[in-house]
Amino acid sequence: MVMPRQMVSELLTSEDLRAALDAGPGERLALLGPRATARQIAETAVAMANAHGGLIVLGATAEGISGLDAPEQARSLILEALAMPDPPLIVPLPLILTLDGRTLCVLQIPPGLPHVYNLKGQYLTRSDRHNRPLLADELRRLLINRSEVSYESYVPEGATMADLDEERVAAYQARMATLAYPTATALLLSRGCAVMTPDGPRPTVAGLLLFGRDPQRWVRSATLTCVRYAGETMSDAFVREDIAGVLPDQIRRGEAFVAANMRRGARIRGLAREEVPEYPISVVREAIVNAVAHRDYSIRGDDIRVLMFSNRLEVYSPGRLPGHVTLDNLLDERYSRNEAIVQVLAEMGFIERLGYGIDRMIAVCEGEGLPRPRFAETAAGFRVTIFGHGPNLIGAAPPASLWAHLHLNPRQEQALAFLQTHRRITNRDYQALCPDASPETLRRDLADLVDRGILLKIGEKRATYYVLK
Repeated sequence: MVMPRQMVSELLTSEDLRAALDAGPGERLALLGPRATARQIAETAVAMANAHGGLIVLGATAEGISGLDAPEQARSLILEALAMPDPPLIVPLPLILTLDGRTLCVLQIPPGLPHVYNLKGQYLTRSDRHNRPLLADELRRLLINRSEVSYESYVPEGATMADLDEERVAAYQARMATLAYPTATALLLSRGCAVMTPDGPRPTVAGLLLFGRDPQRWVRSATLTCVRYAGETMSDAFVREDIAGVLPDQIRRGEAFVAANMRRGARIRGLAREEVPEYPISVVREAIVNAVAHRDYSIRGDDIRVLMFSNRLEVYSPGRLPGHVTLDNLLDERYSRNEAIVQVLAEMGFIERLGYGIDRMIAVCEGEGLPRPRFAETAAGFRVTIFGHGPNLIGAAPPASLWAHLHLNPRQEQALAFLQTHRRITNRDYQALCPDASPETLRRDLADLVDRGILLKIGEKRATYYVLK
């Protein structure tokens, strides 16, 4: 299961910063002295956002590191600057680092942001170490390249702040407690999870998907379907779980489903025998997180699908690659369709470093001696195929807790195990499996499995039998 990790901005270390400073200021590094104003910070942030991203360091100049006497005040100044552009910049939170005994405040602007940003009507970009206005043809190209409307920023009709779960919002606010946001609403506004309207603050699609009491009321297809098939193709024998709720819960439950339904066995590496799962769980996690974070939520009638077969695992996400990203430049280019969702998931610990998930997936698979994941665009979506150890596992068996995620009783688990081998089960079969249970208890067990969509009842009276649905 995904556990909270460091926020994405904290992955920048003092060593990383020193290396950047040694290289000197340029297109992707701006040094601002301790007396920099919010306007200066905002201008540089806009210029980098419209270019290729970069670092803004407060407390250093080309002449050297002077440091900051009031780093928390500098952090608050940066937060003020991030609210000034149109649209506001949703980026990793500023980080306070110490270098050579002096304190600096660092702001990271990720590459591939989805909008064209302006400051008081001025569109800026970055050339070498300077900010400059975008030329007319540059602005035109940028508007074309970043022309997608962000569905996550829409406010559904009728949605109010009361539709957000106060406990989830409070937990997120506690995680971000080091920031000087006076209220939870102010924090949500700053992260694109709410917008201010003439009627007051209202939640966006991103806010409802991340913190909503009933997210599917507003985006019905924002769900995750997980299926485990017995063979290499779709068949009538499968285990399925349909997962709704907020996006963080979907990620956790999707990973738990895969973990519960994958095989485990041994492989021989060199002269050593080692126990391994069917798929590297970190690769599965990255695939599910990427699908949830980057899918096109404006597409109706389609959901994210995690399909497990005997020889592979597929993760399908509605929506083709966004912006200028293609299959050819997938490893090199960065573009976020849902910047608010991506950033909040990063701050919750689901994404370690923005834009580097695919690189990690490839590295882990190669380190495990597995083929690289396969990436493909479909007519209306994006699919990742992961190849596991299944065909090469020694002594591999079905998952020990194949049905654990369904919270069944032991008798029902026996019935489903029987169905895996025999394809169908009758009341007489079930009585033979569980001779100590009464016929009425067994009847209720089977009726419960039918009601939950796991079994299909066929026939009537003495001719009744059940199959996996």
